[in-house]
Amino acid sequence: MEEYFDEFEEQEDGALFEHHRLTVDPGQSLLRIDKFLANRLVNASRNRLQQAADAGNILVNNVPVKSSYRIKPFYDIQIVMDYPKRELKIIPENIPLNIVYEDDQLIVINKPAGLVVHPGHGNYTGTLVNALAWYYKDLPLFNTTDPRPGLVHRIDKDTSGLLVVAKTELAKTSLAMQFFDKTTERKYMALVWGSVKDDSGTITGNIGRSPKNRQVFMVFPEGDHGKHAVTHYKVLRRIGYVTLVECQLETGRTHQIRVHMKYINHPIFNDANYGGDEILRGTTFSKYRQFVMNCFKILPRQALHAKTLGFIHPVTKEKMLFDSELPDDMATAIEKWENYISNRYEE
Repeated sequence: MEEYFDEFEEQEDGALFEHHRLTVDPGQSLLRIDKFLANRLVNASRNRLQQAADAGNILVNNVPVKSSYRIKPFYDIQIVMDYPKRELKIIPENIPLNIVYEDDQLIVINKPAGLVVHPGHGNYTGTLVNALAWYYKDLPLFNTTDPRPGLVHRIDKDTSGLLVVAKTELAKTSLAMQFFDKTTERKYMALVWGSVKDDSGTITGNIGRSPKNRQVFMVFPEGDHGKHAVTHYKVLRRIGYVTLVECQLETGRTHQIRVHMKYINHPIFNDANYGGDEILRGTTFSKYRQFVMNCFKILPRQALHAKTLGFIHPVTKEKMLFDSELPDDMATAIEKWENYISNRYEE
């Protein structure tokens, strides 16, 4: 019997794909790898396997192979595939898109805060996928009941910033592998509570759902629960009772930056799920309290923006790197803090 494990990765920022690894049984006779995998993996149609092979996402002993490749005993097989399609009627909606870049394989979008990426419980319309279904009504990939056509990663509803979406099955599978292999470049800007002591650092700690509240996640420092997660950060500006930091994801777990910053006692400003919507630093003066409340109104969501996104183009193999400006709500809140601290020191 071959050794076998699989895992379904669904990362917040994360990729949406299915990963399998198998070691071929010593008694296995010569057999095409697509037939071998189709017999052993649930919902692994020949079409899905062919798409994975075309994108270089079927590896034997760490080398990409074609679907016609014949496997032998003890071979190590790895495969990354798009999720099996889930039936859900997608209603095309004429929702404006802020398109940063587009070609025949992919599109890069600057997502505004408040826009849910894909339909799910409680959000069946008004999502980015509904907007894409309208924009690409003539593309086969988007003329479907799949609730996540073209998606290879996502960002939270109330996080703004850059997102790449595939326009072909080849691009989708290729980009999914890059997110899985952690070869993409993703940098975020976050305004966090407190003066972060070190100019730079790395936060490591398994992330999983909280046993007390399944809607939020937490760090399990002993590593006994959750999934391995690593966030690198660099201080950009210390602004009195808050700090502007750049965060670079090494992994892409659900709510990773938000959970890791809370873990080091610097929750993201106005992050209601992780305590950032309280006044966590500063004075007890009513004038200060009113100032913070005004900042919360200006920036009515977590102060987190996906600023930089880099990946290898699925077809041309060129390095693609995109950068975006801070959205107005976040930029205005930072400016308010800078003015407040500057005026306070001048008094």
